[in-house]
Amino acid sequence: MSLQNPVFIPGPTNIPEAVRRACDMPTIDHRSSLFADILKPALDGVRRVMKSADAHVFAFPASGTGGWEAALSNTLSPGDTVLAARNGMFSHRWIEMCVKLGLKVEVIETFWGDGLSAEAYGAALEADTGHRIKAVLATHNETATGVASDIAAIGAAIRAAGHPALFFVDGVSSIASIDFRFDDWGIDIAVTGSQKGFMLPAGLAILAVSDRAMAAADSARLPRGFFDLRDMGTSNVRNGYPYTPSVGLLNGLKFTTQMLLDEGLDNVFARHARIAGGVRAAIAGWGMTPCANRPEWYSQTVTAIRTPTGFDATKIVTHAAETYGVAFGVGLGEVAGKVFRIGHLGMLTDVLALAGIATAEMAMADLGLPVKLGSGVAAAQDFYRATPAQAQKAAA
Repeated sequence: MSLQNPVFIPGPTNIPEAVRRACDMPTIDHRSSLFADILKPALDGVRRVMKSADAHVFAFPASGTGGWEAALSNTLSPGDTVLAARNGMFSHRWIEMCVKLGLKVEVIETFWGDGLSAEAYGAALEADTGHRIKAVLATHNETATGVASDIAAIGAAIRAAGHPALFFVDGVSSIASIDFRFDDWGIDIAVTGSQKGFMLPAGLAILAVSDRAMAAADSARLPRGFFDLRDMGTSNVRNGYPYTPSVGLLNGLKFTTQMLLDEGLDNVFARHARIAGGVRAAIAGWGMTPCANRPEWYSQTVTAIRTPTGFDATKIVTHAAETYGVAFGVGLGEVAGKVFRIGHLGMLTDVLALAGIATAEMAMADLGLPVKLGSGVAAAQDFYRATPAQAQKAAA
């Protein structure tokens, strides 16, 4: 793998040089006032990116998976029932975690390639007249299939059902890349990580938490120690941590949130949509289709591409890495071997996207797939030339 080439996996994403410099800092005393100058702006920046006025924001030294566990363990008790939909590997893994923690899960099985159904959530909640369901889980952007779901509609369905369940959203591969509205959508806990849209190394599990979810922590009986929101909140108010923080990553988070806000969130979202549109144009040029079954479910951060039946799509990823030094994503779970994935989030431009598209073409042609060299590149070029580039103030 060549370190000179950008990666086209859906995370960890490419790190802008300025962000790397922000993370590369001398050791400081994290109990001094210097740390307060890092922590507060970082958490405030996340709150603004998530479009919340007053959510409690936490950054644990962990990955997004740790954020999932923090959401569950701080608000629920053994034997509680949660409602979740499974439409890909990452929604599946969150459900698996619920089971391991001793929770009961009512699963809305969803085809891998489809978005989550607000109607199905609403029907399940309306049927739950005894309010057994204590939390609703939804994955905003299913990274395994390149499917984005309508979280606003699911939040509206919860409210329409008049159900008191908490609403938890996995925004790991959407937040800071796709429009996300914590307050407007009625979310109680949103989970993300540092290594996707925030363009940082992996190592921070980032959560936004509502007052209602914080109150649930007082009666929840699932064990938690490291991920205790109350301990973290008490320390954060004093500009500290209950243990040793990841100071360099937090300084990077302070930097990247300001970078995103300076670019303008609408411009950030438009840039991701533009790059994704070019990738999808290339896929059509190859005579292939996305794994996502409808345009309204197309993700703006990652596209999973279906390859011809009988062909092992993993070979494309392996060949591209070994021959051209470029990383793409493999298929996972039910779509393993059936798709390969192009991540197009974080520090990317249409020019960089064209390099990834060209490399994917070469790999497929090398492996004997009926892909004409230049077909996808030309289609993407036509898209980028025809699409206004008003959002090209990308991360530098």
